[in-house]
Amino acid sequence: MTQSFANLLINWYNNHQRDLPWRNTSAPYKIWLSEIILQQTRVNQGLPYYNKFINEYPSVHDLANAPEDEVMRLWQGLGYYSRARNLHECAKSIVNQYDGEFPSTYNELLKLKGVGKYTAAAIASFAFNQAVPVVDGNVFRVLARYFCVTDDIAQPKTFTKFFNIAKELIPEEQAASFNQAIMELGATICTPKKPACENCPLAQDCEARIHHKQSELPVKKKKIKIKHRYLYYLIWQEGGKLAMKKRGESDIWQGLFDFELIESDKALSTEDIIYKIDTLYKDIEIVEISEPVKHILSHQRLEAVFVELKSTTENILNDNSLKYYTKQQIEELPKPRLIENYLTSKNI
Repeated sequence: MTQSFANLLINWYNNHQRDLPWRNTSAPYKIWLSEIILQQTRVNQGLPYYNKFINEYPSVHDLANAPEDEVMRLWQGLGYYSRARNLHECAKSIVNQYDGEFPSTYNELLKLKGVGKYTAAAIASFAFNQAVPVVDGNVFRVLARYFCVTDDIAQPKTFTKFFNIAKELIPEEQAASFNQAIMELGATICTPKKPACENCPLAQDCEARIHHKQSELPVKKKKIKIKHRYLYYLIWQEGGKLAMKKRGESDIWQGLFDFELIESDKALSTEDIIYKIDTLYKDIEIVEISEPVKHILSHQRLEAVFVELKSTTENILNDNSLKYYTKQQIEELPKPRLIENYLTSKNI
């Protein structure tokens, strides 16, 4: 069965694979970059970012030497911004600690910043053809359905079980092709909803298809806890400039720029907003209060209100991290998509 599974899968892949730029190279830098970008990201969304990064930073040295704000600006809109920070830190460590050469083994790759088991396996197999299986959501789904594995994939111990299953299946001499193939099958055929079993090379012996359990597998019992946040941004303007600040550590938008912020654990009425501002500042004129804007992240639901303010007597830059920026400067700053959308709506 092992040989049949691998042969069927690889033969299918050779005839049906999508033409993606990171598949036409064995350069570890390009493979690493693509894998970091594609974490929690669909291929059609990540591809333009991959091309932008390759064009801007053709080598790991170029990326390592880039200013952090520039890297964050290039990443803007892709989300999960800790990936961009880890990407930059990892590039610097590869240059400084490894003389610009990526480690060639799975265990050494795991030591790199932001590189977990999946990414380490991907680099080890795609760049160095080591027989280390990749196990991501697509692989979980293919193997769980084919072998009818009912273990909860949200449990850490389940990873080891699937890793070992894949380890038994992966052919030593075709590790890269096997890993690419099983991920491609999960992404294009063995999809979460409405899998195209009629086009699957493994369908004949797939336990889930035989027993009509495709919708039940893989099993994932852990539910994501959604956090609701209510953000009230204070927009200060002076001489055509806007006051903005850089988000600090331990923040989903660390390293990005936004406005002075009041955050609440519940939605505030217009009267509540005015009262809070009046208690914080004197001689303030409220120019406009926007309608609430909803912004959805993976684990958070944000509702933002933008309050345009004008002050003639108070220096709002005292004792905080706000700084005035021109329109041209703001264009170059890395910003959350929520802030970018607001600025665009105001033609700023």
